[in-house]
Amino acid sequence: MCSVKMAALRVAVPLLLGLCLHCAAAAVPLVIWHGMGDSCCNPMSMGYIKKMVEAKIPGIYVLSLKIGNNMIQDMQNSFFMNVNDQVSDVCGQLATDPRLQGGYNAMGFSQGGQFLRAVAQRCPSPPMLNLISIGGQHQGVYGFPRCPGESSHVCDWIRKMLDLGAYTQAVQEHLVQAEYWHDPLKEEEYRKNSVFLADINQERGVNETYKKNLMALKKFVMVKFLNDTMVDPPISEWFGFYKSGQAKETIPLQETSLYKEDRLGLQEMDKAGKLVFLGVAGDHLHVTEEWFDSTILPFLQ
Repeated sequence: MCSVKMAALRVAVPLLLGLCLHCAAAAVPLVIWHGMGDSCCNPMSMGYIKKMVEAKIPGIYVLSLKIGNNMIQDMQNSFFMNVNDQVSDVCGQLATDPRLQGGYNAMGFSQGGQFLRAVAQRCPSPPMLNLISIGGQHQGVYGFPRCPGESSHVCDWIRKMLDLGAYTQAVQEHLVQAEYWHDPLKEEEYRKNSVFLADINQERGVNETYKKNLMALKKFVMVKFLNDTMVDPPISEWFGFYKSGQAKETIPLQETSLYKEDRLGLQEMDKAGKLVFLGVAGDHLHVTEEWFDSTILPFLQ
């Protein structure tokens, strides 16, 4: 009887150890969200990133978010679909994807950075483990110096709408870039009428759920492009912004009221080492594969 049990153990233990090692080695899934004027599967951008990550982390599941039924709709929605509706759509995609239920890492490019932060704050299930924002504008923008597709009539139309009235209901509801437009000369109007950014940045009061959910992240990584000519001001990529009432002097996150009052938990996260501020030489979203491998890949493994 004893010999039978020992024989069974000799078979079972290696099998169990093998299973545990397999579980430990399983790669954490990655969700990526593209920026303005891009799409989920562009072979020159998100498609390339997806394949690169899959090649470097064997067995990883990478979901490149698509908002709409095809790449064209996805690109158009990055300009014209209400951000709150986009975030709700993404939350639905994540909640119904069986491969994400154990948790996932998230990586947002440009406006995809602040959109994924909204996902973290609003939709904690499945859990986002690490958030990597590459050029995301977390305090918004006050300027539109270089729109993707500079010759496009779309860019000219966006500028005209922002000039006419970024905080009018019609523009806020139907122009994505207006929803994270932050005018330091009109702070009260911004707080009152911004349908997206003012909400996720706790400008109208503290939503404790938002705070709790964001603080659940293991790491919140923010990448700022040191030669950025597209984001105005570039310090928004590190959650800083213009000093209120003017549009020349900028202040870092640690000097903002959002941080000092800790309305979003960023001060506590910073003290706990959960905030990571990275700078990279180059213009907006211009990175090398070598930099990505050495700097970003460790957060995904």
